[in-house]
Amino acid sequence: MSSKKATLKVALFLIVLLACVFAGCAQTHKTQTQTAQANQTNQASEAQSGQEENLVVFHAGSLTKPMQTFAEMFEQKYGVKVYCEAAGSAATIRKVIDLHRKADVVASADYSLIPKMMYPEYANWTILFARNELVIVYTNKSRYANEISSSNWYKILERPDVRIGFSNPNDDPCGYRAQMVMELASLYYHQPIYKKLVEDNSNMKFVYENGTYVLKMPPTTQLKVNTSKIKMRSMEMSLISLLQSGDVDYVFLYKSVAKQFGFRYLELPPQINLGDKKYESYYAKVEVVLANGKAVRGKPIVYGLTIPKNAPHRELAVKFVETILKNPQVFKKLGQDPITPALVDNYNNLPDALKPLVKPMS
Repeated sequence: MSSKKATLKVALFLIVLLACVFAGCAQTHKTQTQTAQANQTNQASEAQSGQEENLVVFHAGSLTKPMQTFAEMFEQKYGVKVYCEAAGSAATIRKVIDLHRKADVVASADYSLIPKMMYPEYANWTILFARNELVIVYTNKSRYANEISSSNWYKILERPDVRIGFSNPNDDPCGYRAQMVMELASLYYHQPIYKKLVEDNSNMKFVYENGTYVLKMPPTTQLKVNTSKIKMRSMEMSLISLLQSGDVDYVFLYKSVAKQFGFRYLELPPQINLGDKKYESYYAKVEVVLANGKAVRGKPIVYGLTIPKNAPHRELAVKFVETILKNPQVFKKLGQDPITPALVDNYNNLPDALKPLVKPMS
């Protein structure tokens, strides 16, 4: 009898012991899982808050290849990862001022958007670093590719079976510059080019006001286009795939982009291509008022950049801008004209390390 009691006690002891062991293992597993989840959450929070040594650059779509080159140069020299994010320039700036995302450098295809949209709360200086011009880009697949010339281009684009492309003027300078080029062409050739290409196929229209031809953009949600004639995307770089596939015939793009991708392109007269400072007063005949109320007057194409006031890695951002300004050959190699030395609007607000690399705007 005592033997049976002893056996029963041993069995109960073993049951209790095993229960404790399993409970301990389960608790250990739970603790490890919670720790791993906490680590992942902390890592995500650090990345979002900019605590990691990563540089974030928001830039215009047409700067994609130059910024990739500068990022590689910077990473090799400083061992810091550079994240480049492209969008239309207005959309790029809205990431900072409306979505409150943090970036170390912001670069726009239209320098004037930075002071108009970011001053004084988010930035207080702009460096002007490169120029460009608009061209008509096409491929061998484009309808009438072997017929188009500098003298008949608008007649080719007006043909009913020809599809044209440009980016959304509300999001991208290339888009509102395309509107300016077509309206300037209407004035230059004394032909209703804009009316036939755009006005008759959308709810966009230039109106003559006090000596200036003004286009007041509808909000993007109210923008209507005849998609059998016009292909429109938020960013000009998004039109490239349509061009390559043959879904669009002719696109208004920057000359540098055409060269970078090896497209065929037609150069336009300097009076309308927004690329010649000599015709600055002529370009000023047209103006586009964006849906956000910001007015953009026609002027030569000049790119600008800044470091936002809330940049997470300000010292690294300065070094990245130095990399851009000290290597103008990158732009030349990629078909774009650098401004050397670069210009700045508010020289006194500039970080000291950048002052020797620029000169004040006159």
